[in-house]
Amino acid sequence: MPPPLSNAASHRRQTRLRREYLYRKSLEGREKVAYEKKRQVRQALAAGKPLPTELRASYDQLKASIDAEDTKTQQQPVAKNHVDDEYGDAGLLEPRVCVTTSRDPSSRLKQFVKEIKVLIPNATRINRGNNRVDELVESCRQSEFSDIVVVQETRGEPDGLVICHLPLGPTAFFSLSRAVLRHDLDPPAAPMSEAYPHLVLHNFQTELGKRVGNILKCLFPVPRADTKRVVTFSNDHDYISFRHHMYSKPSHDSVVLHEVGPRFEMRLYQIRLGTLDQKEADNEYVLRPYQNTAAKRNVL
Repeated sequence: MPPPLSNAASHRRQTRLRREYLYRKSLEGREKVAYEKKRQVRQALAAGKPLPTELRASYDQLKASIDAEDTKTQQQPVAKNHVDDEYGDAGLLEPRVCVTTSRDPSSRLKQFVKEIKVLIPNATRINRGNNRVDELVESCRQSEFSDIVVVQETRGEPDGLVICHLPLGPTAFFSLSRAVLRHDLDPPAAPMSEAYPHLVLHNFQTELGKRVGNILKCLFPVPRADTKRVVTFSNDHDYISFRHHMYSKPSHDSVVLHEVGPRFEMRLYQIRLGTLDQKEADNEYVLRPYQNTAAKRNVL
């Protein structure tokens, strides 16, 4: 009976962590308002100007709170939010990514997932089998994976990518299109290096774009400065083009790119504030049908 007890303890721990995370997230609104009030008080005192009228009644309380803060807190440019909890250890520990497929994958999807596994350093590919989503997530939690990547298909063509960060989320859902595998590239693909790649995130300018860039960035560990492998996510009108290259320098003033593959296009359609198995979690972003006609509005 020890394994069931261990599983029950693990489940209680995950429930407690999730409850604490949701509680901290519920405080964000109040903390942001208090942070903005203290910022205005600091600016008024530093400039020798009168306090804003709406802050005069609560000045004594705000001043006491400001005096109690340490230097690090005072120099913090923005208030903390739930993103700091989700990716608090980014860059400290190397990510461990679990790559899998939807159920009953085709041979083409299996090959595509093999290339995704080699593409992401420290990734492990597992066969989905008949595992349910909640079983998959729990197994990855116990194995201390940092992220889950699930690739989906329609009639043998990869058309969906799900990135779930563990243990608290978020979960990002992307549609895939125009996927080209390594052996389909013309000219033929260059040999794939296993060095940690440099990451290029181009044109992610809005707050949502920076959020998506952070989700993608945290799949990859910090590279060495001299690595010659480059992974690019380039945003153009909310369509993200993925490219994978090696480069060489024949001379001091020239650089030659060699495409390694695979290549595909992505489009974000949902970000859920929770893990893949938590369907009741709040949505941070959802692509609505009417947004397809808003040609002048770019969300990323």
